[in-house]
Amino acid sequence: MAGVNRKISAASARAHTRKSNQRTFKLPPGIFKKILAVLFVGILAWIYQVIQPPPPKICGSPDGPPVTAPRIRLKDKRYLAYKEHGVPRDVAKNKIFYVHGFNSGRLNAHVATTLSLEFIEELGVYIVSFDRPGYGESDPNPKQTVKSMALDIEELADQLGLGFKFYVIGYSMGGQVIWSCLKYIPKRLAGAILLAPAVNYWWLHFPANVSNEAFNQKSSQDQWVIRVAHYALWLVYWWNTQKLFPASSVLAGNSDILSSQDKEIMSQIYARKKSASEQVTQQGEFESLHRDLIVGQGAWEFDPLDLENPFPNNEGFVHLWHGDQDRIVPITMNRYIAQQLPWIRYCELSGAGHFFPLADGTSNAIIKALLVGEKQEEARN
Repeated sequence: MAGVNRKISAASARAHTRKSNQRTFKLPPGIFKKILAVLFVGILAWIYQVIQPPPPKICGSPDGPPVTAPRIRLKDKRYLAYKEHGVPRDVAKNKIFYVHGFNSGRLNAHVATTLSLEFIEELGVYIVSFDRPGYGESDPNPKQTVKSMALDIEELADQLGLGFKFYVIGYSMGGQVIWSCLKYIPKRLAGAILLAPAVNYWWLHFPANVSNEAFNQKSSQDQWVIRVAHYALWLVYWWNTQKLFPASSVLAGNSDILSSQDKEIMSQIYARKKSASEQVTQQGEFESLHRDLIVGQGAWEFDPLDLENPFPNNEGFVHLWHGDQDRIVPITMNRYIAQQLPWIRYCELSGAGHFFPLADGTSNAIIKALLVGEKQEEARN
């Protein structure tokens, strides 16, 4: 009826207000799922940013280091930096490639820099060392494979005019490259020597007990570095640069992994590497150190046990030298290779560690075995 006043109690008014407020702040259906989805995507994006390596600082680019070394340009447009040692290449009797190891470069060619002058002149020795891709002043190779490094050496030899035949020496990670040379460019080789060559713990033709024995001699932190490089390539950069826990004991300079002989010559190593160490990873760690791990511990198309003697008529020889106290590259798998491939001339150095090539007089012994020993063998035949 018009004009009738309705009285509303205070309690009813409050209840009505509460209902109104509740209706006002009610969240739309499914909003929590949407919020969680956004948070999840945000976390994934953050993780992606964290694990992505920064782009390399290419030598000669506007924001990269300057070019100071002689370089050649390869067929794929990459530049390869090198350094020549010994007698001039045009008068050399013996031409040798030296392939450096992990966290090293062309300026750390220990065999070349510690070789006696008399030896160099007497044998007409010419040695060329070079920065492997991503190291020093050589361009990175994101498509690097086990095979590509051997082909880089072949192309460098051709552009320098070294002739069809040459010798190769590889130390540590550089030793793995020598296996590649024996597989992919065997006809170009006059001889080869591997010095404490790094191994791949997933080479197919090795008995599991041999691979496991070698792997178990590594420290637990290094075992994880190796596992990540083999199974989780996308995690390699983060794993080796994060500060939550120690990654590679080699990069951390952990002296616990050194043999007594290695510790004795440690000061010599630092003295020789000090001037060159700053340049080694100047383009970035991912395309140098981390790429080494990815390729070295990745899936290979072959393993050393697949190889055949590249010198069936003794026109050259393959040497493998390793110290029995090496804790960086345990000797187990290389000893097994020597047992299975009788054409390899194996030298096991008692009491020697991983750094034995830097010991006084070792360079002369290595070059003598590679050159003089082979010529004596040819004379006997």
